Amino acid sequence: MELGETLEQVAHRELFEETGLSAKNLKLINTYSGQDFYYQYPHGDEVYNVVTAFECKEYSGRLIHDEEEATMLQFFPLGDLPKNISPPDRPILEDYIGSNSKNPSNH
Repeated sequence: MELGETLEQVAHRELFEETGLSAKNLKLINTYSGQDFYYQYPHGDEVYNVVTAFECKEYSGRLIHDEEEATMLQFFPLGDLPKNISPPDRPILEDYIGSNSKNPSNH
């Protein structure tokens, strides 16, 4: 987060910087923190992440893979996600999938 940015501005900027996609509209999902969001980086730094997740169903642009940001960039069906997702991202995705399975009109 840059000085003076809102969470929505951060989400728009980070999506574009990391994927080349521009969000047309975002919907707040939730803010996550706590023990499930502990992560140790490969170089040894330890953090407890605080993550605000947004849903983006409409976007423009094309996927551009930035090797400094990700090892792979690809769309997946919610029911067929890769097994090697970053550990702090898994509880967010599980919450999102669980919420959408209870309310199929969100798809």
